Amino acid sequence: MPKNKGKGGKNRKRGKNEADDEKRELVFKEDGQEYAQVLRMLGNGRCEATCIDGTKRLCHIRGKMHKKVWIAAGDIILVGLRDYQDDKADVILKYMPDEARLLKAYGELPENTRLNEGIAGGLDEEDDGAGDDYIEFEDEDIDKI
Repeated sequence: MPKNKGKGGKNRKRGKNEADDEKRELVFKEDGQEYAQVLRMLGNGRCEATCIDGTKRLCHIRGKMHKKVWIAAGDIILVGLRDYQDDKADVILKYMPDEARLLKAYGELPENTRLNEGIAGGLDEEDDGAGDDYIEFEDEDIDKI
């Protein structure tokens, strides 16, 4: 039989998620960085995000965050812009919901940015006919069917 080479199984490798409870210092953007909101996850450590400057970029999740920090659609992230590719960026940091609200309160994020929603579909769409998605039948219409 083969020898066991490690000190435990899969659960030991996962570790404990103790860093969630502690407060961390709010990180603001520097030159070469931009705030963005995730539009959709693409898989393979990539996502599509709309930056605050209005550009839609393909973002790569860096290895330190990959499989440790879970990013979903609608999250506010800090991306590092690339000098040689304007349509691609690298995810540096994911902001927690309370940190994103603080950024909006400080004026770093524009007022029309929607926070804490599952999808970021409302960035450039109008919600005029949101309640007209159902069909109403009369009683006599049902009798004819």
